[in-house]
Amino acid sequence: MRRYLQSPLRLALAGLVGVAGAAVLGLLGAYQYLRPGLPDVSAIKDIRLQVPLRVFSRDGRLIAQFGEQRRIPLSFEAIPGQMINAVLAAEDDRFFQHNGVDYPGLARAVVRHLLSGNKAEGGSTITMQLARGVFLSPEKSYRRKMVEIFTTLRIEQELTKQEILALYLNKMFLGQRAYGIGAAAEVYFGKTVDQLTLPEIALIAGTFRLPSRDNPVANAELARQRRAYVLRRMREKEYITQEEYDAALNAPVQSKLHGPAVEVEAPYVAEMVRAEMFNRLGAEAYTAGYEVVTTVDSRLQHAAVKALRGALLDYDQRHGYRGPAGRVTLPSGAREKEWSQALEDYAPRGNLEPAVVIATEEKSAIAYSRNVGRINLGWSGISWARSPLPDGSVGPQLQRASDVLAVGDIIYIAQEVSGNWRMVQIPEAQGAFVALDPQDGGISALIGGFDYFASNYNRAVQAKRQPGSSFKPFLYSAALDQGFTPASIVNDAPLVIEDAALEGSWRPQNNSREFRGPMRLREALVRSRNLVSIRVMNSLGPAYATQFIERFGFPGSSLPRNLSLALGTAQVSPLEMASAYAVFANGGFRVEPYFIERIIAADGTVEFEAQPKFACADCVQPSSTETEGGITNLLDAPIRTDASDETRWGGRTYLQPKNLAPQVISPQNDYLMTDMMMDVVKRGTAVRALQLKRGDLAGKTGTTNDRRDAWFCGYNSSLVGTAWVGFDQERSLGPGEEGSRTALPMWIYFMAEALKGVPEQRRTPPPGLVSMRISADTGLAARPGDPDAIFETFMAGHLPPQAEIDTALPSGEEEQENRSDDSLF
Repeated sequence: MRRYLQSPLRLALAGLVGVAGAAVLGLLGAYQYLRPGLPDVSAIKDIRLQVPLRVFSRDGRLIAQFGEQRRIPLSFEAIPGQMINAVLAAEDDRFFQHNGVDYPGLARAVVRHLLSGNKAEGGSTITMQLARGVFLSPEKSYRRKMVEIFTTLRIEQELTKQEILALYLNKMFLGQRAYGIGAAAEVYFGKTVDQLTLPEIALIAGTFRLPSRDNPVANAELARQRRAYVLRRMREKEYITQEEYDAALNAPVQSKLHGPAVEVEAPYVAEMVRAEMFNRLGAEAYTAGYEVVTTVDSRLQHAAVKALRGALLDYDQRHGYRGPAGRVTLPSGAREKEWSQALEDYAPRGNLEPAVVIATEEKSAIAYSRNVGRINLGWSGISWARSPLPDGSVGPQLQRASDVLAVGDIIYIAQEVSGNWRMVQIPEAQGAFVALDPQDGGISALIGGFDYFASNYNRAVQAKRQPGSSFKPFLYSAALDQGFTPASIVNDAPLVIEDAALEGSWRPQNNSREFRGPMRLREALVRSRNLVSIRVMNSLGPAYATQFIERFGFPGSSLPRNLSLALGTAQVSPLEMASAYAVFANGGFRVEPYFIERIIAADGTVEFEAQPKFACADCVQPSSTETEGGITNLLDAPIRTDASDETRWGGRTYLQPKNLAPQVISPQNDYLMTDMMMDVVKRGTAVRALQLKRGDLAGKTGTTNDRRDAWFCGYNSSLVGTAWVGFDQERSLGPGEEGSRTALPMWIYFMAEALKGVPEQRRTPPPGLVSMRISADTGLAARPGDPDAIFETFMAGHLPPQAEIDTALPSGEEEQENRSDDSLF
């Protein structure tokens, strides 16, 4: 009997051994057969995750990111323990026990397949999923499954468990263009991984199985169900308590996409960076994980955006209300659902929110905005909306809200500093603002229009417009270079010019249509007299004037070779104007504008760092014998060539020649030009800037023919700002809309914030200047006892007639009690 029983048992055992042996032989055979086609998993150590291009401000705030795949790689140490627990509970709770293949789980999957007849996935460990995601196609076949197993075993030999898990959590697709848990946290919750709550962690962990279906944006209910499964598994594994489980299970599911946590609104700068990176690297720029640090200062950028939008809204409001953006018929008894549906086709523009009017009263109205809710519009926020008239003025004052608003009107609203809301409209006029550091040319702030997402045309860089009178300082600098002085008398009187280049007779006019007769050059700039500028250029000759003006960085092709250039008929961009004004701001040096400070590769190495040339009036200049055009070598001393880019000798700064910006106008010329433009602010066309209560500001307004362009370019020693306002399709801005009224407020709004807390920076006169008393009427040296005499400053060697009388003293040696209020320093 025993023998009888032993025989079947032995047979069964022998059969199992045979089956196992056959299986092993089969696996070995399969391995040998598939081996040539197996991927080289050693390369997994060097795998490069597709990480988007990220753009930052100089102070480390995110401006934008570019790339189809959104990914934020994390080291294993940076991944929260509860996130690891959630993923292990949901996907592979024996991850740290098996060798990459969970054979019991795989066997169960095979049985399910044999019973169902479907080639469904199952029994896949985290390492197997990683192998499939990195090396294999989504094909479902026995062959691919065998390749997956062998690849998995190889991965487990090459990497540690921690490395495998970190790669899995960073690599896998989790829906909505998010790859890895870092991007998923940002996309679904607008957070970093370390900020996630338990229900948020469980929801992300639940998306690994079917990310396109189970994510909360695609299907909030399926995401909730999947989250519940993850939480249950975490409770079973005792990763969480019962109280934590209950609270997380009942938490609401968000179904809203979140963008990258953009901290600085600088989309025009971001696009400039994207284009530059693409030119350098091609498509790799969007996937290789580069970080670009720009020269943008986040505080100044915020001020520039606010200033431009405020100035354009002010201009727009002066010219009346063009009507609602749209109209809808609201059903009787409409509520929030219907109000929200009425706004579906209207997007925010800049800082303006679309809203639908839901009620009007005598002097107020109620509107609804999707992002704000119900808001009350007071009379002060409505009464401006008078009808526009053809001549640019506005119609009669409103008497009641219903004169301009009706239920169902789609309008735009903006919040004032006081917190009150006002009705506004999207401006038709456009603008641009550029601020840069005059010491090295770094762009501190740039905005190229009211709303980038409505129009990505970058007017700060791409728009080529006439600068009008804001161009005159470059001509006046050329005049000083040729012996003119601030006291030179030029006649402000009518003239007729016969010039073949201008196609016949030309009768230029002052904007005021008035003539003031003979006047000093300083006063001509302060009052922006066109006819004086033309006479000055005629005296210099267009050939010399254009050649000199090119020193400021303007391309020769943009400068007309005729007398009209005196009135600013060049074609220039706001950035070019800001860069040119930097010469006046920094002491006469030509710096090149730049916006990329450094480029950092994914591994942290700095692949590019800007090497700008610096303006440095106190630095040793290269030896030179060049004197043409009034440029001389003022500091003829040896150059340090054996030191770093910057060093110190005897308390003074010395730069190597490669780091020095070229000096294109003399310090004396620069000082006089800045002093004259300070008078433009103190008592000329830019007098509105006195509200800033600073004595170190200089600049010039500009208005073109028919008021098509309005400009203001202004600066102190640390910051240059250029503001422009106009229409993309050129037309008049309207009566009274000149640089002083239309563009200057933008500059003032910006500088009020940019210079907050910054002490005034008074310039020290350079050697080679003489201050003397002159007659305000004749510009000649004043005679003793002249009660109307004023102080003026001259370059040594360019003193006015009768300079031999004893009223002339070297600059800085006058008796303090003899100085008038017009003394320059």
